[in-house]
Amino acid sequence: MYRCAAFVLLFSCGVVFHQSHGVEVNVTGEDKKLCLYANLMLNFSVSYKGADNKTLTALFKLPENVMSDGSKCDEKTSTLKLNFGDGHSWSMNFNKSGKSYLADQITFSYKLSDSNYFPGSSSNKTITVSQNANINDVELDNCYSCKSKDEISANLVNMTLWNVLVQAFVANGSKSENITSCSADHSTTPVPTTIPTTAATTAAPVTNTTTTPPTTPPTPLPTPQTGNYSISPSGPNTTACLLASFGLRIGFKQNQTYQEMNFDPHGANVSGKCGVSSSELVLVSEELTVAFTFVNDTKKFRLLTLNVTVNTGSGFHEVDTNLTLWETNIGSSYMCNKEQNSTISDQLSLYTFNLRVQPFGVKKGDFSTAVDCQPKAESYVVPIAVGVALVILIVIVVVAYFIGRRRNMASGYQSF
Repeated sequence: MYRCAAFVLLFSCGVVFHQSHGVEVNVTGEDKKLCLYANLMLNFSVSYKGADNKTLTALFKLPENVMSDGSKCDEKTSTLKLNFGDGHSWSMNFNKSGKSYLADQITFSYKLSDSNYFPGSSSNKTITVSQNANINDVELDNCYSCKSKDEISANLVNMTLWNVLVQAFVANGSKSENITSCSADHSTTPVPTTIPTTAATTAAPVTNTTTTPPTTPPTPLPTPQTGNYSISPSGPNTTACLLASFGLRIGFKQNQTYQEMNFDPHGANVSGKCGVSSSELVLVSEELTVAFTFVNDTKKFRLLTLNVTVNTGSGFHEVDTNLTLWETNIGSSYMCNKEQNSTISDQLSLYTFNLRVQPFGVKKGDFSTAVDCQPKAESYVVPIAVGVALVILIVIVVVAYFIGRRRNMASGYQSF
Protein backbone atom coordinates (compact mmCIF):
# COMPACT_ATOMS: atom_id res chain seq x y z
CA MET A 1 0.00 0.00 0.00
CA TYR A 2 1.29 3.44 -0.90
CA ARG A 3 0.71 6.66 0.91
CA CYS A 4 0.44 9.33 -1.78
CA ALA A 5 1.84 12.80 -1.99
CA ALA A 6 0.42 14.41 -5.09
CA PHE A 7 0.96 17.69 -6.84
CA VAL A 8 -0.81 19.26 -9.77
CA LEU A 9 0.79 21.27 -12.53
CA LEU A 10 -1.50 23.38 -14.68
CA PHE A 11 -0.88 24.76 -18.12
CA SER A 12 -2.71 25.86 -21.25
CA CYS A 13 -3.09 23.32 -24.06
CA GLY A 14 -5.20 25.31 -26.49
CA VAL A 15 -2.95 24.58 -29.48
CA VAL A 16 -4.49 21.21 -30.23
CA PHE A 17 -8.11 21.38 -29.01
CA HIS A 18 -8.88 25.06 -28.61
CA GLN A 19 -8.27 26.81 -25.32
CA SER A 20 -8.97 24.75 -22.25
CA HIS A 21 -7.29 23.86 -19.00
CA GLY A 22 -4.93 20.90 -19.13
CA VAL A 23 -4.32 19.25 -15.77
CA GLU A 24 -1.14 17.26 -15.16
CA VAL A 25 -1.10 15.11 -12.04
CA ASN A 26 1.89 13.29 -10.55
CA VAL A 27 1.08 10.96 -7.65
CA THR A 28 4.01 9.65 -5.59
CA GLY A 29 4.23 6.85 -3.06
CA GLU A 30 5.96 6.47 0.29
CA ASP A 31 9.30 6.16 -1.47
CA LYS A 32 8.68 9.57 -3.09
CA LYS A 33 8.69 7.93 -6.51
CA LEU A 34 6.08 8.50 -9.18
CA CYS A 35 3.39 5.79 -9.11
CA LEU A 36 0.54 7.37 -11.16
CA TYR A 37 0.68 9.96 -13.95
CA ALA A 38 -2.20 11.72 -15.70
CA ASN A 39 -2.57 14.60 -18.10
CA LEU A 40 -6.07 15.39 -19.36
CA MET A 41 -8.68 17.96 -20.37
CA LEU A 42 -12.24 17.83 -19.09
CA ASN A 43 -15.48 19.79 -19.62
CA PHE A 44 -18.87 19.34 -17.91
CA SER A 45 -22.50 19.94 -18.85
CA VAL A 46 -24.94 19.45 -15.96
CA SER A 47 -28.73 19.91 -16.03
CA TYR A 48 -30.46 20.86 -12.78
CA LYS A 49 -33.69 22.39 -11.46
CA GLY A 50 -34.05 26.08 -10.71
CA ALA A 51 -36.88 28.29 -9.54
CA ASP A 52 -40.40 27.38 -10.74
CA ASN A 53 -39.05 23.92 -11.58
CA LYS A 54 -37.26 25.27 -14.67
CA THR A 55 -34.44 23.21 -16.12
CA LEU A 56 -31.10 25.01 -16.06
CA THR A 57 -27.79 23.89 -17.50
CA ALA A 58 -24.35 24.50 -16.00
CA LEU A 59 -21.45 24.44 -18.45
CA PHE A 60 -17.94 24.59 -17.02
CA LYS A 61 -14.38 23.34 -17.39
CA LEU A 62 -12.20 21.60 -14.89
CA PRO A 63 -10.86 24.72 -13.13
CA GLU A 64 -7.26 25.68 -12.50
CA ASN A 65 -7.33 25.27 -8.72
CA VAL A 66 -7.96 21.51 -8.60
CA MET A 67 -6.49 19.36 -5.82
CA SER A 68 -5.52 15.71 -6.07
CA ASP A 69 -6.28 14.70 -2.47
CA GLY A 70 -7.65 11.16 -2.47
CA SER A 71 -5.53 9.99 -5.39
CA LYS A 72 -3.73 6.78 -4.45
CA CYS A 73 -1.64 3.90 -5.72
CA ASP A 74 -1.74 0.24 -4.73
CA GLU A 75 -0.30 -2.98 -6.03
CA LYS A 76 -3.42 -3.86 -8.03
CA THR A 77 -5.56 -0.71 -7.97
CA SER A 78 -4.98 3.01 -8.50
CA THR A 79 -7.29 6.02 -8.19
CA LEU A 80 -6.99 9.43 -9.81
CA LYS A 81 -9.15 11.93 -7.91
CA LEU A 82 -9.50 15.64 -8.71
CA ASN A 83 -11.28 17.95 -6.24
CA PHE A 84 -12.51 21.46 -7.00
CA GLY A 85 -15.03 24.10 -5.95
CA ASP A 86 -17.19 23.58 -2.86
CA GLY A 87 -17.03 19.80 -2.55
CA HIS A 88 -17.00 18.67 -6.20
CA SER A 89 -14.80 15.76 -7.27
CA TRP A 90 -14.06 13.70 -10.37
CA SER A 91 -12.26 10.37 -10.19
CA MET A 92 -11.15 7.46 -12.35
CA ASN A 93 -10.37 4.01 -10.92
CA PHE A 94 -7.81 1.65 -12.48
CA ASN A 95 -7.32 -2.11 -12.00
CA LYS A 96 -4.54 -4.49 -13.02
CA SER A 97 -5.55 -7.44 -15.15
CA GLY A 98 -2.65 -9.81 -15.79
CA LYS A 99 0.01 -7.94 -17.75
CA SER A 100 -2.29 -5.04 -18.57
CA TYR A 101 -4.56 -2.54 -16.82
CA LEU A 102 -7.87 -0.82 -17.44
CA ALA A 103 -9.99 2.04 -16.13
CA ASP A 104 -13.19 0.46 -14.90
CA GLN A 105 -15.21 3.45 -13.67
CA ILE A 106 -15.48 7.23 -13.76
CA THR A 107 -17.28 8.96 -10.88
CA PHE A 108 -18.39 12.60 -10.68
CA SER A 109 -19.79 14.09 -7.45
CA TYR A 110 -21.21 17.63 -7.38
CA LYS A 111 -23.01 19.84 -4.85
CA LEU A 112 -25.94 21.83 -6.19
CA SER A 113 -25.60 24.26 -3.29
CA ASP A 114 -22.47 25.76 -4.89
CA SER A 115 -23.90 28.88 -6.54
CA ASN A 116 -20.64 29.54 -8.40
CA TYR A 117 -21.27 26.47 -10.54
CA PHE A 118 -25.06 26.07 -10.20
CA PRO A 119 -26.62 29.55 -9.94
CA GLY A 120 -30.31 29.57 -9.13
CA SER A 121 -30.40 25.93 -8.05
CA SER A 122 -33.47 24.97 -6.03
CA SER A 123 -31.66 22.02 -4.41
CA ASN A 124 -28.82 21.62 -1.91
CA LYS A 125 -28.25 17.96 -2.70
CA THR A 126 -24.92 16.33 -3.38
CA ILE A 127 -25.29 14.11 -6.42
CA THR A 128 -22.93 11.34 -7.51
CA VAL A 129 -23.01 9.72 -10.94
CA SER A 130 -20.85 6.90 -12.29
CA GLN A 131 -20.19 5.50 -15.73
CA ASN A 132 -17.92 2.88 -17.24
CA ALA A 133 -14.65 4.15 -18.68
CA ASN A 134 -13.45 3.34 -22.20
CA ILE A 135 -9.83 2.49 -21.32
CA ASN A 136 -8.97 -1.20 -21.73
CA ASP A 137 -6.04 -3.54 -22.32
CA VAL A 138 -3.18 -1.12 -21.71
CA GLU A 139 0.14 -2.87 -21.16
CA LEU A 140 1.60 -2.24 -17.71
CA ASP A 141 4.65 -0.42 -19.05
CA ASN A 142 2.60 1.77 -21.39
CA CYS A 143 0.93 5.17 -21.22
CA TYR A 144 -2.62 5.34 -22.52
CA SER A 145 -3.09 8.20 -25.03
CA CYS A 146 -6.31 9.54 -26.54
CA LYS A 147 -6.46 12.95 -28.21
CA SER A 148 -9.97 12.30 -29.54
CA LYS A 149 -12.94 13.45 -27.51
CA ASP A 150 -14.74 10.87 -25.39
CA GLU A 151 -18.34 11.83 -24.61
CA ILE A 152 -19.44 10.31 -21.29
CA SER A 153 -23.11 10.60 -20.31
CA ALA A 154 -24.54 9.71 -16.91
CA ASN A 155 -28.08 10.77 -15.98
CA LEU A 156 -28.17 14.59 -16.21
CA VAL A 157 -24.41 14.93 -16.72
CA ASN A 158 -22.38 15.02 -19.91
CA MET A 159 -18.60 14.91 -19.54
CA THR A 160 -16.15 15.51 -22.38
CA LEU A 161 -12.72 13.98 -21.83
CA TRP A 162 -9.91 14.49 -24.33
CA ASN A 163 -6.20 15.00 -24.86
CA VAL A 164 -5.60 12.22 -22.31
CA LEU A 165 -2.23 10.76 -21.39
CA VAL A 166 -2.27 8.46 -18.35
CA GLN A 167 -0.17 5.70 -16.80
CA ALA A 168 -1.88 4.13 -13.82
CA PHE A 169 0.93 1.82 -12.65
CA VAL A 170 4.31 3.49 -13.06
CA ALA A 171 7.33 1.22 -12.63
CA ASN A 172 10.61 2.43 -11.10
CA GLY A 173 9.29 5.97 -10.66
CA SER A 174 9.59 6.96 -14.34
CA LYS A 175 6.77 7.53 -16.82
CA SER A 176 7.01 5.19 -19.79
CA GLU A 177 7.68 6.40 -23.32
CA ASN A 178 5.64 3.51 -24.75
CA ILE A 179 2.17 4.53 -25.93
CA THR A 180 -1.09 2.64 -26.32
CA SER A 181 -3.42 4.83 -28.40
CA CYS A 182 -7.21 4.72 -28.26
CA SER A 183 -9.05 3.33 -31.26
CA ALA A 184 -10.62 6.73 -32.00
CA ASP A 185 -7.18 8.17 -32.77
CA HIS A 186 -6.53 5.59 -35.47
CA SER A 187 -7.67 6.64 -38.91
CA THR A 188 -9.80 3.97 -40.49
CA THR A 189 -9.41 3.50 -44.24
CA PRO A 190 -11.98 1.25 -45.91
CA VAL A 191 -10.43 -1.77 -47.64
CA PRO A 192 -11.69 -2.14 -51.23
CA THR A 193 -13.34 -5.46 -51.99
CA THR A 194 -12.21 -7.31 -55.11
CA ILE A 195 -13.76 -10.23 -56.94
CA PRO A 196 -11.20 -13.04 -57.58
CA THR A 197 -10.94 -14.33 -61.14
CA THR A 198 -9.32 -17.51 -62.51
CA ALA A 199 -6.50 -17.62 -65.04
CA ALA A 200 -8.31 -20.15 -67.31
CA THR A 201 -9.41 -18.65 -70.62
CA THR A 202 -12.44 -20.93 -70.74
CA ALA A 203 -13.84 -19.67 -67.44
CA ALA A 204 -17.20 -18.00 -67.59
CA PRO A 205 -17.21 -14.30 -66.80
CA VAL A 206 -17.81 -13.53 -63.16
CA THR A 207 -20.81 -11.32 -62.49
CA ASN A 208 -21.01 -9.36 -59.25
CA THR A 209 -24.63 -9.56 -58.20
CA THR A 210 -24.11 -7.41 -55.14
CA THR A 211 -25.84 -4.08 -55.60
CA THR A 212 -25.30 -0.94 -53.57
CA PRO A 213 -28.53 0.73 -52.56
CA PRO A 214 -28.77 4.30 -53.80
CA THR A 215 -28.10 6.91 -51.18
CA THR A 216 -30.83 9.46 -50.77
CA PRO A 217 -29.60 12.94 -49.85
CA PRO A 218 -31.06 14.22 -46.60
CA THR A 219 -34.09 16.47 -46.88
CA PRO A 220 -33.02 20.11 -46.41
CA LEU A 221 -34.20 21.61 -43.14
CA PRO A 222 -36.60 24.54 -43.20
CA THR A 223 -35.31 27.91 -42.10
CA PRO A 224 -35.27 27.85 -38.28
CA GLN A 225 -37.79 29.99 -36.46
CA THR A 226 -36.50 33.23 -35.01
CA GLY A 227 -36.38 33.35 -31.23
CA ASN A 228 -36.32 36.51 -29.14
CA TYR A 229 -34.26 36.21 -25.96
CA SER A 230 -33.47 38.56 -23.09
CA ILE A 231 -31.62 38.35 -19.80
CA SER A 232 -32.48 40.61 -16.89
CA PRO A 233 -30.19 41.14 -13.90
CA SER A 234 -32.87 40.76 -11.21
CA GLY A 235 -35.71 38.76 -12.70
CA PRO A 236 -38.16 38.86 -15.60
CA ASN A 237 -39.83 42.14 -14.64
CA THR A 238 -36.65 44.23 -14.66
CA THR A 239 -34.99 45.98 -17.58
CA ALA A 240 -33.05 43.63 -19.84
CA CYS A 241 -29.26 43.76 -19.83
CA LEU A 242 -28.76 41.30 -22.73
CA LEU A 243 -30.84 41.06 -25.88
CA ALA A 244 -30.66 38.54 -28.71
CA SER A 245 -32.84 37.60 -31.65
CA PHE A 246 -31.99 34.94 -34.24
CA GLY A 247 -32.86 31.67 -35.91
CA LEU A 248 -30.34 28.98 -35.01
CA ARG A 249 -29.13 25.79 -36.66
CA ILE A 250 -26.36 23.47 -35.51
CA GLY A 251 -24.37 21.21 -37.81
CA PHE A 252 -22.35 18.49 -36.11
CA LYS A 253 -20.27 15.47 -37.08
CA GLN A 254 -20.34 12.37 -34.91
CA ASN A 255 -19.11 8.88 -35.76
CA GLN A 256 -18.23 10.12 -39.25
CA THR A 257 -21.86 11.16 -39.83
CA TYR A 258 -22.79 14.81 -40.38
CA GLN A 259 -26.17 16.02 -39.12
CA GLU A 260 -27.98 19.32 -38.85
CA MET A 261 -30.54 20.34 -36.25
CA ASN A 262 -32.67 23.48 -35.87
CA PHE A 263 -33.09 25.02 -32.45
CA ASP A 264 -36.78 25.30 -31.51
CA PRO A 265 -37.36 28.52 -29.52
CA HIS A 266 -40.89 27.52 -28.44
CA GLY A 267 -40.84 26.31 -24.85
CA ALA A 268 -37.06 26.69 -24.63
CA ASN A 269 -35.49 27.52 -21.29
CA VAL A 270 -33.53 30.77 -21.36
CA SER A 271 -30.94 31.64 -18.72
CA GLY A 272 -27.70 33.56 -18.42
CA LYS A 273 -26.04 36.46 -16.71
CA CYS A 274 -24.78 39.96 -17.40
CA GLY A 275 -21.38 41.19 -16.29
CA VAL A 276 -18.97 44.03 -16.84
CA SER A 277 -16.37 41.99 -18.72
CA SER A 278 -18.43 38.98 -19.84
CA SER A 279 -22.08 38.03 -20.37
CA GLU A 280 -23.69 34.66 -21.02
CA LEU A 281 -26.80 33.39 -22.80
CA VAL A 282 -27.82 29.73 -22.34
CA LEU A 283 -30.62 28.22 -24.45
CA VAL A 284 -32.02 24.77 -23.66
CA SER A 285 -34.57 22.88 -25.74
CA GLU A 286 -35.49 19.20 -25.72
CA GLU A 287 -32.83 18.47 -28.34
CA LEU A 288 -30.13 21.10 -27.87
CA THR A 289 -28.28 23.06 -25.20
CA VAL A 290 -26.37 26.03 -26.59
CA ALA A 291 -24.38 28.49 -24.46
CA PHE A 292 -22.92 31.75 -25.77
CA THR A 293 -20.31 33.69 -23.79
CA PHE A 294 -19.54 37.26 -24.85
CA VAL A 295 -16.51 39.29 -23.82
CA ASN A 296 -16.16 43.06 -23.39
CA ASP A 297 -12.73 44.60 -24.01
CA THR A 298 -14.01 48.15 -23.16
CA LYS A 299 -14.20 49.20 -26.82
CA LYS A 300 -15.74 46.21 -28.58
CA PHE A 301 -17.61 43.04 -27.75
CA ARG A 302 -17.53 39.68 -29.48
CA LEU A 303 -18.69 36.08 -29.09
CA LEU A 304 -15.79 34.35 -27.33
CA THR A 305 -17.12 30.91 -26.35
CA LEU A 306 -19.67 28.56 -27.90
CA ASN A 307 -20.68 25.43 -25.99
CA VAL A 308 -23.05 22.99 -27.71
CA THR A 309 -24.59 19.79 -26.35
CA VAL A 310 -27.02 17.55 -28.23
CA ASN A 311 -29.42 16.27 -25.58
CA THR A 312 -30.65 13.31 -27.64
CA GLY A 313 -28.94 10.19 -28.97
CA SER A 314 -25.34 9.66 -27.88
CA GLY A 315 -24.98 13.18 -26.50
CA PHE A 316 -22.64 15.12 -28.84
CA HIS A 317 -20.71 17.86 -27.06
CA GLU A 318 -18.30 20.47 -28.43
CA VAL A 319 -16.87 23.70 -27.02
CA ASP A 320 -14.66 26.43 -28.46
CA THR A 321 -13.30 29.10 -26.12
CA ASN A 322 -11.37 31.32 -28.51
CA LEU A 323 -13.80 32.71 -31.07
CA THR A 324 -13.97 36.12 -32.71
CA LEU A 325 -17.54 36.31 -33.99
CA TRP A 326 -20.29 38.96 -34.00
CA GLU A 327 -17.79 41.71 -33.13
CA THR A 328 -18.81 45.35 -32.96
CA ASN A 329 -18.48 48.48 -30.83
CA ILE A 330 -19.74 48.69 -27.26
CA GLY A 331 -22.96 50.71 -27.22
CA SER A 332 -24.13 49.21 -30.50
CA SER A 333 -25.88 46.00 -31.44
CA TYR A 334 -24.60 43.51 -33.99
CA MET A 335 -26.97 42.64 -36.86
CA CYS A 336 -26.80 40.22 -39.76
CA ASN A 337 -30.02 39.55 -41.66
CA LYS A 338 -28.43 37.20 -44.17
CA GLU A 339 -27.64 33.57 -43.34
CA GLN A 340 -24.29 33.24 -41.60
CA ASN A 341 -22.31 29.98 -41.61
CA SER A 342 -19.46 29.82 -39.07
CA THR A 343 -17.19 26.77 -38.91
CA ILE A 344 -16.42 26.34 -35.20
CA SER A 345 -14.36 23.14 -35.50
CA ASP A 346 -14.05 20.04 -37.66
CA GLN A 347 -17.07 18.65 -35.78
CA LEU A 348 -19.26 21.73 -35.37
CA SER A 349 -20.80 24.45 -37.56
CA LEU A 350 -23.05 27.32 -36.49
CA TYR A 351 -25.76 28.75 -38.75
CA THR A 352 -27.67 31.93 -37.82
CA PHE A 353 -30.56 33.70 -39.54
CA ASN A 354 -31.87 37.25 -38.96
CA LEU A 355 -29.31 37.74 -36.22
CA ARG A 356 -29.27 40.70 -33.86
CA VAL A 357 -27.48 40.65 -30.52
CA GLN A 358 -26.38 43.08 -27.81
CA PRO A 359 -24.79 41.59 -24.67
CA PHE A 360 -23.58 44.90 -23.15
CA GLY A 361 -24.81 48.48 -22.83
CA VAL A 362 -28.54 47.81 -23.30
CA LYS A 363 -30.56 50.94 -22.47
CA LYS A 364 -34.26 50.97 -21.60
CA GLY A 365 -34.59 47.35 -22.69
CA ASP A 366 -34.14 48.11 -26.41
CA PHE A 367 -31.45 47.36 -28.97
CA SER A 368 -29.02 50.18 -29.67
CA THR A 369 -28.17 51.27 -33.20
CA ALA A 370 -27.21 48.23 -35.23
CA VAL A 371 -23.93 47.65 -37.03
CA ASP A 372 -24.64 45.46 -40.05
CA CYS A 373 -22.39 42.52 -40.88
CA GLN A 374 -22.45 43.59 -44.54
CA PRO A 375 -19.28 45.66 -45.07
CA LYS A 376 -20.01 49.27 -45.97
CA ALA A 377 -17.50 49.17 -48.80
CA GLU A 378 -19.37 46.25 -50.34
CA SER A 379 -22.71 48.06 -50.13
CA TYR A 380 -21.29 51.00 -52.19
CA VAL A 381 -19.74 48.91 -54.95
CA VAL A 382 -22.81 48.81 -57.18
CA PRO A 383 -23.77 52.53 -56.87
CA ILE A 384 -20.18 53.57 -57.50
CA ALA A 385 -19.92 51.30 -60.53
CA VAL A 386 -23.17 52.67 -61.96
CA GLY A 387 -22.04 56.24 -61.32
CA VAL A 388 -18.69 55.70 -63.03
CA ALA A 389 -20.43 54.11 -66.02
CA LEU A 390 -22.79 57.10 -66.33
CA VAL A 391 -19.90 59.56 -66.18
CA ILE A 392 -18.04 57.67 -68.91
CA LEU A 393 -21.19 57.58 -71.05
CA ILE A 394 -21.73 61.32 -70.63
CA VAL A 395 -18.11 62.03 -71.58
CA ILE A 396 -18.46 59.88 -74.70
CA VAL A 397 -21.67 61.67 -75.72
CA VAL A 398 -20.14 65.13 -75.19
CA VAL A 399 -16.97 64.24 -77.11
CA ALA A 400 -19.01 62.77 -79.95
CA TYR A 401 -21.14 65.92 -80.04
CA PHE A 402 -18.17 68.26 -80.36
CA ILE A 403 -16.51 66.06 -82.99
CA GLY A 404 -19.71 66.01 -85.02
CA ARG A 405 -20.19 69.76 -84.70
CA ARG A 406 -16.61 70.46 -85.82
CA ARG A 407 -17.07 68.28 -88.90
CA ASN A 408 -20.32 70.07 -89.77
CA MET A 409 -18.66 73.43 -89.40
CA ALA A 410 -15.74 72.36 -91.61
CA SER A 411 -18.14 71.08 -94.26
CA GLY A 412 -20.03 74.37 -94.18
CA TYR A 413 -16.88 76.39 -94.82
CA GLN A 414 -15.98 74.29 -97.86
CA SER A 415 -19.40 74.66 -99.48
CA PHE A 416 -19.26 78.41 -99.03
